Amino acid sequence: MHLPYKLRFLPSQIVTVTVLLTLLLFIPQIWLNWQAYYHFNRITKNEFQLQKLSDKIIYFDEVLTMSARMNAVTGDLTWEQRYRQFEPQLDVIIKELIKLAPKTYENEDTKKIDAANQQLVRMEYQSFDLVKNNQKQAAQLLLSSREYETNKHIYADGVAKRNRNISLQLQQTVAEYRQRIFWAILESIISLIILIPAWLLVLNLLQEYLKAKKIAQAALEEANYILEMQVATRTKKLKQKNIQLEQTLQELQNTQVQLIQTEKMSSLGQLVAGVAHEINNPVNFIYGNLIYVREYIQQLLTLTNLYQQQYPHDNPEISILIAQIDLDFIIDDLPKILSSMTVGTDRIREIVLTLRNFSRLDEAEMKPVDIHEGIDSTLLILQHSLKGKSEQQEITIIKDYGNLPLVECYAGGLNQVFMNILSNAIDALRQQKMEQLKQEIKQHPSFITIYTEVKNQECVVISIKDNGSGITEEVKTRLFDPFFTTKPIGKGTGLGLSISYQIVVDKHKGKIKCVSAPKKGTEFVIEIPIKQIRQANILTKPDSKARECL
Repeated sequence: MHLPYKLRFLPSQIVTVTVLLTLLLFIPQIWLNWQAYYHFNRITKNEFQLQKLSDKIIYFDEVLTMSARMNAVTGDLTWEQRYRQFEPQLDVIIKELIKLAPKTYENEDTKKIDAANQQLVRMEYQSFDLVKNNQKQAAQLLLSSREYETNKHIYADGVAKRNRNISLQLQQTVAEYRQRIFWAILESIISLIILIPAWLLVLNLLQEYLKAKKIAQAALEEANYILEMQVATRTKKLKQKNIQLEQTLQELQNTQVQLIQTEKMSSLGQLVAGVAHEINNPVNFIYGNLIYVREYIQQLLTLTNLYQQQYPHDNPEISILIAQIDLDFIIDDLPKILSSMTVGTDRIREIVLTLRNFSRLDEAEMKPVDIHEGIDSTLLILQHSLKGKSEQQEITIIKDYGNLPLVECYAGGLNQVFMNILSNAIDALRQQKMEQLKQEIKQHPSFITIYTEVKNQECVVISIKDNGSGITEEVKTRLFDPFFTTKPIGKGTGLGLSISYQIVVDKHKGKIKCVSAPKKGTEFVIEIPIKQIRQANILTKPDSKARECL
C-alpha cells in the first residue's frame, strides 16, 4: 500500500507518535493497576488486622469478666491487679480498631455498646470495693445480677454485630477493587492490541535504519582504519622526538646542576683558599718573630738578674718603680705569655692548613686521600653552626673512626658530599629543637655520629647519623631527585643530595643510601672503593643499583 506523498510521514515522526501513544495508553493503566493492587493489598492487611483486633477485644473482655468474678469469689486482690493490668490494653486495642474502621463506630449501636461497657466497668469496680470491705457475697450477687448479665449480653452482641459489619464492609470494598482491577487489565489488553501494529511498523523502520547504519559503519571503519594508520605513524615519530627532547632536557638539567654546584664549590674553595692565604702570611710573620722575641726577652731577663746581683743596693727611685710594676711577677709571667702566644699561632696555622685541605683547589685529579682529614676539615668549616646560640643547644660530634687506608678519590668532591650531608643533619636537628620544649631539649641532647670502617678490603664505609626527627617513606623515594627539597622557600635548593649522589655513584662508582624512619633519626651510608678501576683511561659505568634508599 502506497500513501500519497502529502500523507507520508517521516520515520522519526512515526516513532514519536507510537511512543507517545504508548505512553498515553500504558502509563495511566500502570498507575491504575498499581493503585488497585496497593489498595487491595492494604485492605487485605486491614482485614487481617481488624479480625485480629476483634478477637483480642473478645478475649480481653472475657479476661476482665473472669478476673472480676474470681476476685468476688476468692477475695484475692491478685485478680483485681490482673483486671487493672488488662484493662488499659483493651482500651488501646479499641482505639486501634476505631482508627482502622471509624465508620463502624459512628452509629447508634456503638452508643449502646459504650453505655453497656461503662455500666459493666462501674459494676466491676463496685465489686472490687465490696471485696476490699470484706463483702464477697455482695460482690458475687452484684456480678451475677440480672442487670450485669443484661449489660454483658448487650455488650457481647454489639461487639459481635460490629465485627460482622466490619467484615461485610471489607468484603464489599475488596469486591469493588477486584472489579477495578479486572477493568484495568481489560483496558491494558485493548491498548496492547491497538499498539501492536504501530510497533510492527516501528520495528520495520528500525530494521531499515540498522541496515543503513551498518553500511555507514563499514565505511566509517574503513576511514577510521586509514586515519589510525596515519595517526600511529605520526605518533611514533612524535614519541621518538619526545624521547630525544626528554633526553636533551635531562642532560641540560644535569649540566645546569653540575655548573651551579661546580661554580658554587669553586667560589667557596677560592674564598677559603684566599682567606687562608691572607691569614697565613701575617701569622707566619708573627710565628717567625716570636722566636726572636723569646730570645730577646730571655736576654733582658738575664741582664736584669745580673744587674740585681751586682748592684744589690738600688736607687730609691728604681726600688719604687720595681715595686710599682711588680718586677718579680713580670719575670715569672712573661715566659708564660710567650708560650700562650706560640700555642695560639700554632692553632691558627693548623686552621689555615685545614681550610686549604678543604678547598683542594690544587687537587682536581684523583689521588690517594686521607678521608678522616677531609671530614675533620669539613667539621671545622661547620664549627660555627655546631655551637650553641642563645636558646639553641650545642650539637655534639661523636667520632668513631676506623683504621682507614688512603682512598683514591676526588678529595674536593668528597668534601662537598660531607658538607651537604652534615649541613642537612644540622638543619634537621635545629628544626627538631625548635619544635621541642626547653625541658625536652635538656633531656634529649643533639648529636651526630660519624663512623668509618674498611669493608671487604675493597671499599671504605662512611656513616653519618643524627638523632633528629627522621624522614618519611614518601620523602625517601625522592631524596636524590634534583631540585627536591623539604626546606622552606629560600632555605634550600634541592641540589645537595642530588650532587652528592652523582659524586659518589657516577664519579667514584660507589654507593649511597639513606636509612631513616619518623622519630628514629637519619643515617647516610657512603661506600667508596679504595682503588678506582680504570679501563682505557675511562671510569667504568656505575652500578645501576648503587642508589639505595632503605
